[in-house]
Amino acid sequence: MSAAMEFMNIAVIVAFVALAFGQIMAMVRLVMGPTPADRILALDTMVINALGLVLVLGIQQGVQIYFEVALLIAMLGFVSTVALARFILRGDIIE
Repeated sequence: MSAAMEFMNIAVIVAFVALAFGQIMAMVRLVMGPTPADRILALDTMVINALGLVLVLGIQQGVQIYFEVALLIAMLGFVSTVALARFILRGDIIE
């Protein structure tokens, strides 16, 4: 195995660990958040971390379909964050 592949494997493992730790910390903020705004930001952070985990998994396995899945997760995460924020602010999503 070449040095570049060994470095890539180590980088993927470090990225997995960092993203998993960030996901756990976001879950803690989701449960302990004192305000609804903190909980919304924690959910948005969890979407970003899940997106990163999917991308790193795609890099590790070398399969391109994961990148399309990441685009779908990003779009759904954005729409759900906006909808939840509007619901918290106004009590209604669609006017």
